[in-house]
Amino acid sequence: MNFLISPAYAQDAAGSGGMLGGSLVQILPFILVFVVFYFLLMRPQQQRQKQLKASLAALKRGDRVVTAGGIVGVVQKSREGVNEIEVEIAQGVRVMVLRDTISTVLKDTPPVAANDGAAPTKAAK
Repeated sequence: MNFLISPAYAQDAAGSGGMLGGSLVQILPFILVFVVFYFLLMRPQQQRQKQLKASLAALKRGDRVVTAGGIVGVVQKSREGVNEIEVEIAQGVRVMVLRDTISTVLKDTPPVAANDGAAPTKAAK
């Protein structure tokens, strides 16, 4: 009698037709999880990156952009082949930013005025 091999292991090895069938059944859930992650997480992210790259290549004067630092500005100068873009972040304040640091190109919506939609302020006495 051999006490080192459990009966459960001996039955599994003999019943599954060898190691090939057993290992495939063990790996199959990992493959399924990877496929689900690919279609739910990785593929949409790749599509968003491709869309952002296309919109960065098509930047023109007057486009509103958001930099990676969260600064919102309007493109003033943009040339093809040059990685630097001149962005106006306030009236009369222009900065040069790298094309790669722009995180979002905003839609063509007019900026909201300072008091539009805000709660009325209390008048001074």
